[in-house]
Amino acid sequence: MATHTYELDVTWTGDRGTGTSGYRAYARDVLARSEGRPDLLLSADPTFRGDARRWNPEVLLLASLSECHLLSLLHVAVMHGVTVTAYTDSPVGWMEQEGIGGRFTRVLLRPQVTITDPEHVDLMPRLHEEAGRACFIASSMNFPVDHEPTTLVAPA
Repeated sequence: MATHTYELDVTWTGDRGTGTSGYRAYARDVLARSEGRPDLLLSADPTFRGDARRWNPEVLLLASLSECHLLSLLHVAVMHGVTVTAYTDSPVGWMEQEGIGGRFTRVLLRPQVTITDPEHVDLMPRLHEEAGRACFIASSMNFPVDHEPTTLVAPA
């Protein structure tokens, strides 16, 4: 078994001069840095007094699940001899809040994948299932990560 380690630096930048002296006294601004990568400007969801122009944890979770499925599907497609020429996704997630906490209850990935061979269209649902099992991020979740894929065939 291989173990992979990931690191980054996260710094809260939202002190307006009085720290957390009150709920409205501080910004939810955060800076994430990882060597060799662009900085990420983070915040809370606007519902929780965050900055809508910045990435928030909930949207980043969707992005992680979507990209992981995308990368897993590309790998699985190669292994099955399927040529993918385009991939888009519009994932949606549901989170239930109880008091100050809550949890995601479901994420639905809605990938639209373009392939070159029309004979592979019927194979694609199975490849999405295989990619779902291969995705490290989805395998780590305690809620369902469902798929509603669409397959298109590239013009000849």
